[in-house]
Amino acid sequence: MTKDNTIVVGRAEGPVVLDARYANRHGLIAGATGTGKTVTLQTLAEGFSQLGTPVFLVDVKGDLSGLCCAGVPSGPFAERAQQLGLDGWKPEAFPAVFWDVFGEQGTPVRATISEMGPLLLSRLLDLNPTQEGVLNAAFAVADDRGLLLLDLKDLRAILQFVSDSAKELQQTYGNIAPSTAGAIQRNLLVLEREGGTGFFGEPALALGDLMTAASDGRGTVSVLCADKLVNRPRLYASVLLWLLSELFEELPEVGDRDRPKLVLFFDEAHLLFDGAPKTLIDKIEQVVRLIRSKGVGVFFVTQNPTDIPEDVLAQLGNRVQHALRSFTAKDQKAVKAAAATFRANPAFNTEEVITGLAVGEALVSMLEEKGTPGIVQRTLIAPPRSKVGPAPEAERQAIHKTSPMAGRYDFAIDRQSAYEMLQAKAAATVAQPAPAGAPAGGTPRPSRGRKPPPGLAETLATSAARTIGSKLGREIVRGVLGSLFRGR
Repeated sequence: MTKDNTIVVGRAEGPVVLDARYANRHGLIAGATGTGKTVTLQTLAEGFSQLGTPVFLVDVKGDLSGLCCAGVPSGPFAERAQQLGLDGWKPEAFPAVFWDVFGEQGTPVRATISEMGPLLLSRLLDLNPTQEGVLNAAFAVADDRGLLLLDLKDLRAILQFVSDSAKELQQTYGNIAPSTAGAIQRNLLVLEREGGTGFFGEPALALGDLMTAASDGRGTVSVLCADKLVNRPRLYASVLLWLLSELFEELPEVGDRDRPKLVLFFDEAHLLFDGAPKTLIDKIEQVVRLIRSKGVGVFFVTQNPTDIPEDVLAQLGNRVQHALRSFTAKDQKAVKAAAATFRANPAFNTEEVITGLAVGEALVSMLEEKGTPGIVQRTLIAPPRSKVGPAPEAERQAIHKTSPMAGRYDFAIDRQSAYEMLQAKAAATVAQPAPAGAPAGGTPRPSRGRKPPPGLAETLATSAARTIGSKLGREIVRGVLGSLFRGR
């Protein structure tokens, strides 16, 4: 439900609303399993869509696909709407686009190796500092020699090249032990088996395709189908961190707006931070803090606020806390920590209330005028208008087939890049002709001989612009996490 420039979150003594002006100050939705986090996420996503703000959300259980279907006009949610006095509540479907890193349940999501950059790749491959140093050297060699790193075979090729040329490169790039390069290659095998081959390549996702509106002015809800992806925690975390860094780097500064340009909901947010080195967490905190000036709001969804590092948690101004369990001493400590993050309400003891909240209830504190935290309120969360739970498969497939993204990303493109260029160089060295079927310089070539569908040329041009260029341009395109890591 929306009213003026606000989203009705629920009701306490009066309506509890989220002011869209402060949605780019980010937010947190927390609570134990089964307490209503997903419904809260769905309600907020609908509210932003109604305001005309595009939404990107991660669906780790398949429950959020119901956004594309209208809810039912009767039942518990209709009763709750009546109880809350939501006069305009009625079932409604929302404009949705489904995405999937593996291309099974939605439009494929891809990124190039260059865009991911050595910092995120190091985390994705679980590299030690020595291995990370060799990977950075490989990227530097590719930059200096104009070798495009687009997919995993390009990365394999450049690693093989620096291993074979270790003595020649040592004076400029430092010691590159072939055994270390080989260890990185072995880690690449694990990534390939987890589905990384499909994620890295072209056409790379154009971020503008996540920021569209339907013909009626409502913001499009982009749903990343992640029930399979979430079982690969490092790939899951790297995809989301890559998305954050690309948004930060590509979007212009817009300052404060009446509403955000885009709102992201990251479910199972603890996976972004589990096992991450402090340097990476520091950069995540920096990006989260600075991306608000680009008009982007980020909501982290997790079981416990302590799952989020303190420096990142401090950036999350809008908070919805569902019930927490208190069975152990560790649980009790977590409850106390969660209560301490709220501006106290003299009407009740926040710490005591957290453990007694019913399903669908939450402690809510939203930013008020001038961005000050509101007093925490015990709130009955407003019901969503769309279907709660998975959408019927037939309806979901029909929506996917008529999606505005249909045809733009369906077919992988394999153009000349590091792999082909290094192969050609090796062939020339032994005076042999280039491999048959090698693509002409810089010309996109669809896999399996297919021609790019209409609209794909624009996507490829965007991808090329983010990848090709001067040495400086190629370094910048690594993504803000990588560039900040190198530059500060």
